Amino acid sequence: MMIGNIDPSWKDMSKYVVHFAKEHHPRTAYDNAISILYQRRIIAANAFGAGRKLAPARKSICFSEVPLHHLKRLADVRGPHGIGFRKEFIVKRGGGPILYAYKDTPQAMAIKSLVNAVANDPNSPVWRVAPFVDLPGIYGKSTYLYEWEREWRHVGDLDFSVTEPAFLIIPEHLHDAARGFFHSAKVDNVGPSYECPFIDPYWGEDKIAAALNG
Repeated sequence: MMIGNIDPSWKDMSKYVVHFAKEHHPRTAYDNAISILYQRRIIAANAFGAGRKLAPARKSICFSEVPLHHLKRLADVRGPHGIGFRKEFIVKRGGGPILYAYKDTPQAMAIKSLVNAVANDPNSPVWRVAPFVDLPGIYGKSTYLYEWEREWRHVGDLDFSVTEPAFLIIPEHLHDAARGFFHSAKVDNVGPSYECPFIDPYWGEDKIAAALNG
């Protein structure tokens, strides 16, 4: 499956999407990252998109296509642990970028009308589209404006093999320990071993490029 080409000189675009593990007390972001890597599964925990509070809404996983040299923006909010995939991998699995229909615009009113009309029909094809349409805006005292995340989504849990991540997002001071851990897991056959590159979300562009290029 093909997606659009990205010229290497286009620094505002990325060939990858990333998922950051977040803290969910009492589990730390690190705990959740380890769980993802051990299970080889990212669990869809929440519903997103248009009609997310209606009964047929489907749970999804969120990714971001923020250029890798700007991962700091996400790490500052989410934490420094995550996983990256090539966009083609997510598209093949049925995921893709989301659309923004701003609150109270004709587009927002149209998608709200669609999901409300099928609120009692979980088999409607509308529910295959709804998770990929967000309605940014200010709702009472809450501000929901996250376009800067350049979000992608995948509906449902995402299973993957150890060879499918493009890279792991790990703080640099843990890289050697992580490599040793995965090597021991492989030798002792006690768990998955990831041999893809590791990158620190606070690295600059040149250091990230060097890691990805081996």
